[in-house]
Amino acid sequence: MGAPVAAAAALANTRTGRKIVTGAILLLALFAALLATPLIAVPFAVAGQSVATTVERRPALITNSEWAYPLAGGYFKGRGFGFNPVIGCSYCSIDHQGYDMAQSCGATVYAAGPGEVITAGSYQGYGNAVRIDHGGGLVTLYGHMQWGSLRASVGATVAAGAPIGSEGNTGRSFGCHLHFEVQRDGAAIDPQPFMAALGLQLK
Repeated sequence: MGAPVAAAAALANTRTGRKIVTGAILLLALFAALLATPLIAVPFAVAGQSVATTVERRPALITNSEWAYPLAGGYFKGRGFGFNPVIGCSYCSIDHQGYDMAQSCGATVYAAGPGEVITAGSYQGYGNAVRIDHGGGLVTLYGHMQWGSLRASVGATVAAGAPIGSEGNTGRSFGCHLHFEVQRDGAAIDPQPFMAALGLQLK
């Protein structure tokens, strides 16, 4: 047995040697955990239930010249339209009237279509919200935006893709997200087929 190996074996049999070996193992485990964290982290979870279930990757804001996605790039999908109870949220509606999508608190929210702003501020349970009248009985609603983030005011005319505020957690919200709602003649309709018909597929 060579001298270095014998010295290492002798050191490992001492209290100091065991401490050194244990410390080295802990450092290696910590380093491995830091490398693995991005691979296993859950990006969007609230109260033990993942509100965001799927992610869609897209480049910057996509439009079809007339309409646009309300968020640019990838987003996490939350509740869709219709029957969608939320476990642990007593004030969350069971019959969900919109489509929840999230990037992060403070992400820019864009007008989905051209029209006139008819609401900009506190609105029912939607917290800080914007409503845009697109004509012909069609209105889009953008709920739960951050206080102080609105870039649109009542009476303003906006184009598709115009920034109107920032994603937040205001009103009857359950974590930072955008509640995107489409209304026709005062009644909420499912945003997914509506946007799909415009060539803008929501997941």
